[in-house]
Amino acid sequence: ATRGSEVCAVVAVLDDLRAVRVARAVVWGRGPARAQLCERVFGGKVSAATLAVLTTAVAQNWSRTSDLVATLVLLGQEALLESAAQRGRLEAVEDELFRLGRIISDNPDLEQALSDRSQPESAKRELIHQLLTGKTEAITLTLAQQVVTRQRSSIGAAFDELADLAAARRDQIVAHVRAAIGLTEQQRDRLAASLRRIYGKATTVHIQVDPSLLSGVVVRVGDDVIDGSALGRLEKLRRALA
Repeated sequence: ATRGSEVCAVVAVLDDLRAVRVARAVVWGRGPARAQLCERVFGGKVSAATLAVLTTAVAQNWSRTSDLVATLVLLGQEALLESAAQRGRLEAVEDELFRLGRIISDNPDLEQALSDRSQPESAKRELIHQLLTGKTEAITLTLAQQVVTRQRSSIGAAFDELADLAAARRDQIVAHVRAAIGLTEQQRDRLAASLRRIYGKATTVHIQVDPSLLSGVVVRVGDDVIDGSALGRLEKLRRALA
């Protein structure tokens, strides 16, 4: 957890425009020189274990600064999720991340507040802190703060990706399900069992109620979409008649 949080903090430094020269030097210098630069910049500010991760990462060959930063983001997220797994709380974190993404997507004012690039990152972190403190796992809060301070596109999609990453650590695939009405526990279990037979892996089912479907469900697993909704059947009929 400490390593994950510290790597997230390093990413925040590299995201800062004032540190762009440092980031460029990390990418463009020779391997040993990059590692030495990393030690000078972050030595004494992060734990020895985190510094070892950073120096190993920056010593690799990167074509773009963004590639290095994206890799560090992933390393930080995986470290935090591994911490949740060791505590037996990974499934809870996964569920909280998915639900948080849905809450933000369904609340335009909240999504705007968290997406507004004119707002300082500290304000977004504080807003998430106020919303989640005492209501979610501490690791969910840390991951959420990172998402809202560096997300460049859809925040809801970013939380979905994190939930998928958590499921992958449990060796499961994720089915994103839109249903016209809420599903019973028996229906969820039956759907998960069917998807397990199709994909050959245990499946986590995340459900979002969408009354516009009229009836039925739409299931998305990766790039696969199974549309069993009334709206989807009507759309197929409309195309056939056209």
